[in-house]
Amino acid sequence: MIIALVQIPLDGPKRDHDLVTRQSVEATKIFHDVKGLKRKYFLNSDAGGGGIYEFATLEDAKAWFDDDWSDWMKGRFGVRPTLMLFDNPVILDNEKDEVRVDGNPIAPPWRSES
Repeated sequence: MIIALVQIPLDGPKRDHDLVTRQSVEATKIFHDVKGLKRKYFLNSDAGGGGIYEFATLEDAKAWFDDDWSDWMKGRFGVRPTLMLFDNPVILDNEKDEVRVDGNPIAPPWRSES
């Protein structure tokens, strides 16, 4: 699995929660059928906005974040974002009370402790 961290630096105070929520919900139209995209988290902070993307494969992530992507983002937000791609071999999901390695559930180590 691949995690992409996109940061969009924006000047000024943190954007209004309701505005960001409306814009983000509208933007789901763009992302709902991106090949290999499992999840996208829409982010908002004092430093700007961004997203965390969970892709099935590196190839899927690179296909989305292609050479034209940065220009497209600059057209939308007026600035070029930063992009970092990470391998994500282990996931702890506290809501599901599980650990996954390479997408496969394993016995959580805290259950095997005596």
